[in-house]
Parts: sequence; C-alpha cells; structure tokens
Amino acid sequence: MPSPRDLEIARVLGWYRIPLRTAPKVVAVDYLAFYQPATFGAGHKWCVEFIAEVRGHELLTRAQILKEEADHPRADEEYFKLQLGPLASLPEPIQAGDWKRLTFLYTTGERLLNAGSIGELGVHDEERQVLWRALRERASASQQYGASDLPELPADADLLALLGLLGSDGLAQKASQ
Repeated sequence: MPSPRDLEIARVLGWYRIPLRTAPKVVAVDYLAFYQPATFGAGHKWCVEFIAEVRGHELLTRAQILKEEADHPRADEEYFKLQLGPLASLPEPIQAGDWKRLTFLYTTGERLLNAGSIGELGVHDEERQVLWRALRERASASQQYGASDLPELPADADLLALLGLLGSDGLAQKASQ
C-alpha cells in the first residue's frame, strides 16, 4: 500500500490497483494484507494493520482506473484492479522488523493471524507445496479478467474530491470504476 490515499481508496471505494509489471503471478487470492511503508508515519509505518477480501479483479490501464490522471506518465500501463470487501483491522499489527520494503508474498490465513512479525509469514516445506497447488488451481479456474458485479457504493462528492477522484467536469466518477 504505497500511501494513506491508496488505503482510503481501498476503504471507501473498495478497490486496489497493482501494476501488471510488478504484480505477483496469481492475483486470484482470497485476501490481501496491506503492508504500510514509511509514508504512513509514526505508529503506522512498516507494518500490516489491515486485510480485505478479494472479490474479483480485472485488467485495465491506469488511465481507465484513475480517470483524473489521464496525463500521468504511466497512464497507458496495465494494472490489475482488485475489487475488495470491507477492510478489517488485524487484532495486532504485524511488524516489519528488519523488512522495510515488501512487495508481495503468499501466506496462509493461519500464519497471517498468528504472526508477530512479517518474517513469520513465510510458508515452507510441505505447507508451501499445498499453498502453491491451491494457488495454481485457483489461477486455472480464474482465467478471465473481469470484476464481479458489485453494487454501486454511495460516495459523497466532497469525499471523492478529498481522495482526488472528482472528475475535471465536476461530476464524481462512479465508485465502482
């Protein structure tokens, strides 16, 4: 999760974007856990505090996802847009320890809920084989890139403007975009 703005987009609008060029091999997962880097400031940096259920995904350009950033240098690059359920707080944040930079890793729900540090999330030996088999099966079953039908989220224009998601014509972009 690069910035607090991205966390607010995930929380309020129910989606998260991942550049295709840096995405993990399989994005059809049950949940995402969000690592918060230094941009989150004291008390919230270098840890995982939130998770969200992944309800679907689609492949779009950055310009299609963030319409107000049509002139962005990466506007034509492809991104996965993951549709999310509500964000949930972990009972205790998972601290990074020596890991200050993290992109993606696969783990199990049990490890996620019991980890005291990010180093404890790694899956090894037989458990790793079971996890990869499940991920491969899920990826095979999810060959299409289309978000599931989700209801429109009610969003107030002031909130969308605060998140930078208000169109240049003054009309708020649909929350599901």
